[in-house]
Amino acid sequence: MKTSSWISVAVVVTASALLLSGCASGGSSTTSSAAATPKRACVILPDSASSPRWENGDRPALMSAFTAAGFTADIQNAQGDTNKYATIADQLLTKGCGVMILVDYNGAAVAVTQKAQKQGIPVIAYDRPITTGSKDAPSMLADYYVSFDNEKVGALEGQSIVDGLKAAGKDAATAKVVYMGGDPTDGNAKLFHDGAVKVMSAAGIKPAAEPVGVWDGDKSATNFEQALTSLGGKVDAVWVANDTNAAGVITVLDKNMLKVPVSGQDASTAGLQNVLLGKQTATVYKPFKLEATAASDLAIALLKGEKPTSATMLYGKPFIAVVPVLVTADKVQTVIDGGDAKASDICTADVAAACTKYGVK
Repeated sequence: MKTSSWISVAVVVTASALLLSGCASGGSSTTSSAAATPKRACVILPDSASSPRWENGDRPALMSAFTAAGFTADIQNAQGDTNKYATIADQLLTKGCGVMILVDYNGAAVAVTQKAQKQGIPVIAYDRPITTGSKDAPSMLADYYVSFDNEKVGALEGQSIVDGLKAAGKDAATAKVVYMGGDPTDGNAKLFHDGAVKVMSAAGIKPAAEPVGVWDGDKSATNFEQALTSLGGKVDAVWVANDTNAAGVITVLDKNMLKVPVSGQDASTAGLQNVLLGKQTATVYKPFKLEATAASDLAIALLKGEKPTSATMLYGKPFIAVVPVLVTADKVQTVIDGGDAKASDICTADVAAACTKYGVK
């Protein structure tokens, strides 16, 4: 056995490290020999609307890692279109891929994974799981899964709601809390939801309303407004799965002159601004560069003909889990220090005073 430099990163940012064995002949059907493997990584991102991270964070981080390692990478974005996802995949596979990194979009990655594996190309499910089977008993279709600990993400969000209600002097058991989840076709949405519900339920919180989940800020605003109307305009907190959806919810709260605990994730510029302004209780920071490093190092190892294995499994396949961080107003600077946000973007005129108050620079 031998180790590779990427293991040291995995140990720091994941629940467990993967071990690498050397180039193998007669390996699994999804791993080609180093000599026959095209030295090219093929990556499909899901969209640009659900989060700014895909184009602003993940794309450059992944491209930089492959370039530095001497490999080429073809990174495409499906722009929220399952048909386009399939077309991009066919084009990539026709040109040849040594490994595929896929962020699923509404299940489009399932067929792509199956096509890639038939060609002996290993597939890394990135950020979102690529699974088959029922929702209650999913099985990982991809060969590897690299993501944040998404139940932990949800748990941190749920705890921010519990803490927010306590700070506001509200009884969790009687509080009117609206649940605004992500698109149920996204495997991560269930993990976020389950993690949040586990924490909130333990505190006695029950959903007063729970619209169908989406990954769309405008639709979230509409769905929340309808839920708020059904509750007679009264709400004590809103569990929201990400910052983009939270921004939509906050526009409705602002219109109704309400300020209540609101959760989110991604540490987006808008999300961090809302946290500083007290409109969002916290956001969960997921250091994209660490996730991209874990995925690209794994992909590079596969391109070199190495065969990673892992003691940690999820849905039946090796799993690298990157640790998320809860960011409240006094922790916003940590995102800037991590290189995933700029003070100049956050501290606009209406946020400048809050930046000064919390030492954001």
